Amino acid sequence: MTRQSIHATGALAFSLLLATPTAAQEAADTTTGIPVTNQMLIESCDRCHAVDEDGMMTRISYMRKTPEGWQQSIRRMVTLNEAELEPEAARDIVRYLSDNHGIAPEELRPGRFEVERRLIDWSYEADSDVENTCSQCHSMGRVITQRRTREEWNLLMATHRGYYPLSDTQGFRRNGPPAPDATDTRHPMDKAVAHLTGEFPLTTDEWTSWSATMRPPRLAGTWALKGHDPGRGPIYGTAEIAAAADDGNFATELQYTYARDGEQVARSGQAIVYTGYQWRGRSFEGGSEETALREVMMVERGWNEINGRWFAGAYDEFGPDVTLVRADGPVVLGLHPVSLRSGSTATVTVHGANLPTGLGVGDVDFGPGVEVVRVIEGGSQALSAEVAASEDAAPGGRDVFLSGRPVPGRLTVYDTVDRIAVTPEAGMARLGGGNFPKGYAQFEATAFSNGPDGKPDTGDDLDLGFVDVAWSVEEYSAVFDDDDIEYVGSLDDNGLFQPAVDGPNPDRIGQRNNVGDVWVVATWSGPGGEEVRGRAHLIVTVPLYMRWEPWRVQELPGRFPRRTDR
Repeated sequence: MTRQSIHATGALAFSLLLATPTAAQEAADTTTGIPVTNQMLIESCDRCHAVDEDGMMTRISYMRKTPEGWQQSIRRMVTLNEAELEPEAARDIVRYLSDNHGIAPEELRPGRFEVERRLIDWSYEADSDVENTCSQCHSMGRVITQRRTREEWNLLMATHRGYYPLSDTQGFRRNGPPAPDATDTRHPMDKAVAHLTGEFPLTTDEWTSWSATMRPPRLAGTWALKGHDPGRGPIYGTAEIAAAADDGNFATELQYTYARDGEQVARSGQAIVYTGYQWRGRSFEGGSEETALREVMMVERGWNEINGRWFAGAYDEFGPDVTLVRADGPVVLGLHPVSLRSGSTATVTVHGANLPTGLGVGDVDFGPGVEVVRVIEGGSQALSAEVAASEDAAPGGRDVFLSGRPVPGRLTVYDTVDRIAVTPEAGMARLGGGNFPKGYAQFEATAFSNGPDGKPDTGDDLDLGFVDVAWSVEEYSAVFDDDDIEYVGSLDDNGLFQPAVDGPNPDRIGQRNNVGDVWVVATWSGPGGEEVRGRAHLIVTVPLYMRWEPWRVQELPGRFPRRTDR
């Protein structure tokens, strides 16, 4: 039995019987593992994972994962192999494994979308065949956020075949045998193991470097907060982070404002920082579980910035991108709005933390052709000013300064709105409300001016930022007499698409489900009565019937209803 051999019990024994490693894969793997020193882990898991005289524990010593990856492994051991663990013990084990068998910041960055639960279209460009093998059942993010020895990658493939026999046809053999004239006749599983072993080995320079310097970060203090909530726009505020009793545990008090409408939000939460940089937290409004947001962020080296995503929803589809910046002194975060039409006047607000108060007209510089008429209000977190752009102001972006400090972003002066871009360009929603939860789709509109050359989609186009539009849905004609628009769902005034109920619809021809695709249309109306339209493609599909990772989430009241009247 090799140092990483697995106890042949239950489905895992079956998986090993199915494994057919090549001669290269059977060759001895001399990679040194990571000793296991946590006694609770050893006592809880040594029934199946033996520990040798060097402290190496079968399977566990030869892989590294994110906290979510280790949580999934423990859940699998409890549900399928009857491991007996109290919740508190399981949390402690996840903490230990994440800290000692985790992944380095540089290793995580390419796969951050996985742990931040981003609904994006991402391609693994290193090897399309490997991506095709793995992504039939889950995203490649699940794969690239792990590190293993060659034997462990091989055992992982075998485990897939044992636990999920259909993976042989759905993934590993999906495209059939190699063509007679193919230069590479290896089984897709063998190709994947060879590739993953080379690209994601257990021992890396990144992990060696990070594990040497890793320690619990010192984050207590005041932080300036900025972010963007899709469909609702920019947010600005502050975060008070307090150290808890244990290193790496924190309590948070968050206050922020939506720049577009002035809505103020106060949240309280708790967080753990795994592996010295992986922030995992939850925060609430008024302590209500229904308002919970899961926080997945990275603490950057230097401990002066934390960034990532907060999210909620049955498909993790709601929530803002957030950046926290340490606020030991004045911090300027951004401005709103970010564009101003020539010949017009508007109120522009500069947001920050610990800003100097009592500032006057001469302390704010919006650039050539833009006059600060008066300061309306100036506080420690925001300064609002009445700003006028002259009729002959040159179109383009202006660097903005507050008391000599640069303001992130630019104020863009423009003549006309020439284009409306709707994002995401291709959205997806899932039916629900009957037997499964709904998967919503949030759209937002950004305005553009064609710039000096007068041509769209060129390098001098001016981004005018988030704009208010009228939302509507139009038929995406895919077949004759297409009627999807009548059944798939509805779009509200804020660009939130609410899908119809799941299940066969007796009112539809053939009692078909309420699936289909439509155009999501945004119409911007200008001061002179002009209109500019943009659109995006929306696919409304069936519920996600099988969840490989059952995240525990709550839907917020009002914004995230469980069912609609459809």
